[in-house]
Amino acid sequence: MTSTMNPAHSNMIWQQVRPNEVSNPEVLDALQKVERSQFVSDDYKELAYSDTRLPIGCGQFMWTPLEEGRVLQFLQLKPTDTVLEIGTGSGFFTALIAQLSLNVISIEYFAELSTLASSRLKATGIENVTLYCGDASHGWKLADRIDVIVLTASCLHIPEDYLHALKVGGHLVAVTGQAPAMQVQRVTRTGEWLWQTETLFETVVAPLVHAETKLEFTF
Repeated sequence: MTSTMNPAHSNMIWQQVRPNEVSNPEVLDALQKVERSQFVSDDYKELAYSDTRLPIGCGQFMWTPLEEGRVLQFLQLKPTDTVLEIGTGSGFFTALIAQLSLNVISIEYFAELSTLASSRLKATGIENVTLYCGDASHGWKLADRIDVIVLTASCLHIPEDYLHALKVGGHLVAVTGQAPAMQVQRVTRTGEWLWQTETLFETVVAPLVHAETKLEFTF
């Protein structure tokens, strides 16, 4: 955590993120509190606050700061929320979620990334995160329904297990579709058998490992 920002950190928030409709003060505060440079390798620390996707190992990349800010705002997190994150990655977005919620359960397929994220989160003093390593491409077993779910990699269709894992009133944010036309969608569970879907913005991100990535045709 930090209460002062270097110029690159400040520019990221006030010149990249804030001018692009990320105006929620709690989201901006979370971005100020967490040093993005602590969640990248030494080779990329000078680029930590740039508007680019940085490699984090295992063929994976961080979202850009703008993507992180926009999705964080669309999650509409409350201090009482328990959040399921699919794709821990570097741990930076996990840290942002943790700032705005009660608890975070984060799943990462690659053990190397999960271990690195764990050490980085501990170094920043974040304690309300539980990390798991495994394949969550089609679902993840939970003890109970959950308030919010976010998938940080794309899928052709949102797995039904995640839709049913939401509490009524809860919501899920995911990137769906195929390149070059992917959409960030928010699905809200409005009833026991009712879900409402909103398309938020377009982007392209790598697919979840083992997720369905192409349409199947039947004849």
